[in-house]
Amino acid sequence: MANITETIKTVFPATRVAIIGDIVADQYLNGTISRVSREAPVFILRHDQTTTLPGAAANAAANVASLGAKACIVGVIGSDANGKLLLERMTEIGVDVASVVTDSEVATTTKVRILAGQQHAARQQVIRVDYENGAPLGETTRAKLIENAVVAVRSADAVIFSDYNYGAADTTVFEAVRQAAAERGIPLLVDSRFRLQVFSGASSATPNQDEVEHILGPGFSDDACDRLREELGLESLLVTNGNKGMTLIESGREPRHIDAVGSDQAVDVTGAGDTVIAVFALGLAAGLGYFDAARLANHAGGIVVMKKGTAAVAPDELIASINSETTSDLLSSNA
Repeated sequence: MANITETIKTVFPATRVAIIGDIVADQYLNGTISRVSREAPVFILRHDQTTTLPGAAANAAANVASLGAKACIVGVIGSDANGKLLLERMTEIGVDVASVVTDSEVATTTKVRILAGQQHAARQQVIRVDYENGAPLGETTRAKLIENAVVAVRSADAVIFSDYNYGAADTTVFEAVRQAAAERGIPLLVDSRFRLQVFSGASSATPNQDEVEHILGPGFSDDACDRLREELGLESLLVTNGNKGMTLIESGREPRHIDAVGSDQAVDVTGAGDTVIAVFALGLAAGLGYFDAARLANHAGGIVVMKKGTAAVAPDELIASINSETTSDLLSSNA
């Protein structure tokens, strides 16, 4: 990973990534436990504050922007309060939201995590409430989504297709994006929740262990992953294995295992996959090979899992993590 620090500092800011797919509002409702209810044996939570953060495809975009690159998000939200809050937050952190389609007939998918604790104590997540959009996208909205996606790809250096199965990231949209990316000769990366097999012909994909087990079964082998890569027409397949690191399956190469970075006791894994694919895509867009881009993404993943809530990685954090590994390697070689 020679000169990777210089790449992060100088190449990333000149790079543009299009993020296309399901946009989610990640809300954190913080409250203080005041007493036990007289109506039922439950605690009463006094609301302190609610914070809205970018989730799913929007979280990938937030990570791209956090690293100084240009992030263009394409997806669908409702014309509701949560959609407006999400647009405001993304704009604040530097994400280009001009290509987001607003539809009054849909509801912005929102995940509310309720964090509770006694006064002066750390807040702990006690429950999550999901508000999922159940309305199908109308023809006009879908046509506008595809139009905006194709336009975004035409000015991008890499593309992320983020499928959380909430309606925006379907095979029709993917095929239009795939063709546009192929015409430009730029990397197209897929992150799909248990539907990876319907999206073939991309450059790479970043499934986690559970998602691969859903396809191949428990105890899958590297050879099975390579066959899956070939079936999907991918140049590479990056399997994330939590605190066991990653495995990169690349066409024409032996599988390569990448050890996890940092502590093996994660604080919060929320959105870690979004960070991984964001940094993986940025690395490829900046001219890195699959292995170096994967190692960079591995560092980023190790950083965000030590943060509470949906989080992004900053350039100085990524550089410090890389330098720490380099120093450790030097010490080991001199031991």
